[in-house]
Amino acid sequence: MQRIVTPLLEHWYFRPGFVPRDAADPATEGFVPVCLPHTVREMPCSYFSVQDFQGLSCYKRRLNLKEEWKNHRIFVDFDGVMTAARVFCNGREAGTHKGGFTPFSVEITDFLRWDGGDFLAVEVDSTERPDTPPFGYVVDYVCFGGIYREVTLRAVPPAHIRNVKTEARDVMAPRKALALRADLQGVPAGAVLAASLWDGDTRLAACETALAPGAQTAELLLQDLDVRRWELDDPALYTLRVTLHSGADTDEVRLRTGFRIARFTPRGFFLNEKSIKLRGLNRHQQYPYQGYAMPWRAQYQDADLLKRELHLNIVRTSHYPQSPHFLDRCDEIGLLVFEELPGWQHIGDAAWQEQSCRDLEAMIRRDWNHPSIVLWGVRINESLDDHDFYARTNALARALDPTRQTGGVRYLEHSELLEDVYTINDFSHDGTNAGLRDPRAVTGLTRDVPYLVTEHSGHIYPTKRFDNEERLLEQALRHLRVLDAAAADPRISGAIGWCAFDYNTHKDFGSGDKVCYHGVMDMFRLPKFAAAVYRSQTEEEPVLEPLTRWTRGDRCAAQITPLVICTNCEEVRVIVNGVDQGKFTPDRSNYPSLAHPPVVLRQLSGGWGDDWNGAEFIGYRGGKEVARQRYTADPTPAALELRANAAALTAGPWDTTRIVCRLVDSYGHPLPYDFTPVQLTAEGPGQIIGPGLRSLLGGEIAFWVRTTGEEGTLRVTVNTPEGLTAAVTLPVK
Repeated sequence: MQRIVTPLLEHWYFRPGFVPRDAADPATEGFVPVCLPHTVREMPCSYFSVQDFQGLSCYKRRLNLKEEWKNHRIFVDFDGVMTAARVFCNGREAGTHKGGFTPFSVEITDFLRWDGGDFLAVEVDSTERPDTPPFGYVVDYVCFGGIYREVTLRAVPPAHIRNVKTEARDVMAPRKALALRADLQGVPAGAVLAASLWDGDTRLAACETALAPGAQTAELLLQDLDVRRWELDDPALYTLRVTLHSGADTDEVRLRTGFRIARFTPRGFFLNEKSIKLRGLNRHQQYPYQGYAMPWRAQYQDADLLKRELHLNIVRTSHYPQSPHFLDRCDEIGLLVFEELPGWQHIGDAAWQEQSCRDLEAMIRRDWNHPSIVLWGVRINESLDDHDFYARTNALARALDPTRQTGGVRYLEHSELLEDVYTINDFSHDGTNAGLRDPRAVTGLTRDVPYLVTEHSGHIYPTKRFDNEERLLEQALRHLRVLDAAAADPRISGAIGWCAFDYNTHKDFGSGDKVCYHGVMDMFRLPKFAAAVYRSQTEEEPVLEPLTRWTRGDRCAAQITPLVICTNCEEVRVIVNGVDQGKFTPDRSNYPSLAHPPVVLRQLSGGWGDDWNGAEFIGYRGGKEVARQRYTADPTPAALELRANAAALTAGPWDTTRIVCRLVDSYGHPLPYDFTPVQLTAEGPGQIIGPGLRSLLGGEIAFWVRTTGEEGTLRVTVNTPEGLTAAVTLPVK
């Protein structure tokens, strides 16, 4: 026998509501076929009631078991069900779970009949249960219900591997080592545990050890490894194969690992002994219409956007463990992660705290092999001090994973420091004062400690993507000032802004429409001016983004200045109304610590009453032109553009990609106050997620398409009432 893992994503049936006979009856009359990940109800983007998706629902699926699995132990592994689940096999309750953000497994071996009629039924409770974190009081985000992550069936021999933890050693030495501990089950006499490390198809090292009967853990050490370190610009990953041999049976687990040392110190953050100033944003895992239920490609595209478009080096998974696919991609592209346990301000009773500790343990056991994760969040976000509770969570995290430090996000000054890193939400900047508070003033300590700003800006200055230019500009300036303040102080490891994307929230927060407009991008991942602040802090590519729509009259008193240009260019030439205004250099007097300060133009020739004409901005590096932006004074619709983030999609379990639609002027800039209605259509093996009739928001909109299981060619078309049309074609294989 050997391990068999097969996805259980297709052939589910769903119905709102749950009655006792649902558990015992395999019939699916009144149910609709669905594919996982699945949300219990497709929701509007705004102005909805959270009651619309709360309540009980039922999922059913037949199990097509194979005869050769009969002597295995059979488990069903759930990556995430919001908020609680009861799992039935052939009418009998096989397991339960509370908590929507952590994985769980249910063994169904003893419930199977092996008669071809075996089936699962899952009761999903999507209510905001007060016994389950983050609930019990108000929460500033919405937890959408459903079996919203993947489910797999796992068949293992009686002797099998339950989990494996790796630990890189001698990371800074020319030859490195990898220690591993395997948790085991059902080990017989004569069993052997073996491990090998692979770089692609090349085996780098191997070792093995004999096991005593009944052994529950075993340790191995792979030595003299010629491997690269995991770096932000070279995130080297290797495959570890761990195999349990017991007679004729073999159980093998494969996982990826990387070699790195990450430490927060009183003098900043160090990766592989190199000082790195952390620059990041917080991410909610929510998507328009689908809530939390999006498959692997959407998770990958979010990570790519954060690293490759916004040029971040860290992301905080606020305020819960996120998709394993998202973390996998962070490993692959070199994006650091601060991951924390579920919660928001509220600490419940003893049973609630017990559940919180179970969540913390499940998070760490699931994710302890991700080299991208550098900090465990062991405190409920922005909660009050609770010595006994947080002494327990810190001890638990350190016992499970002594290789990583702990942090606990608070907003309190002089909060008790039980964690390794003082992680603080600093919303002190109001546009006129210092960007950040002094660390010692915040901690109340007479010594420096590891210190990380985990939120800033955000709700202090909420900004919609279609707001006027002055508000968009001020949001960007606030992010600039905070990043400069963080860069100026070597005691501050970095700053993680609130937040990457706008998100849905409860009535107690946001703009009254169930949306918090705190992101540097909207919930469709379209940028506001503040996104350019992060984009410009890179050496990878030339960035030249004037924070302007080049209009006279959008700002008060018909001003166009101050004109801020987020750029990593050494000089920017400005041409206005055909007149060369000269070259301008970054504003290091006001932003002395940023790697790439903005260029700030405080005066331009021409004023009110003068003829209004176009502008041109040219960026230079080493005296050579590397970027150019042009603006027209009289923008009109010139083209409707459509661009997909993926070149092809996969058939079978549903796949998705984001598509961006822009109505642009003659220089390719979206028309910022255009709200033209557009019709979205999909032909072939796919469909639009959400309504097909939309309005552009500020000249552009993004949306997602999903496949329907078949192969073929998916053609997505956008049309306007004026007759403009654009299309994109995606092969589905």
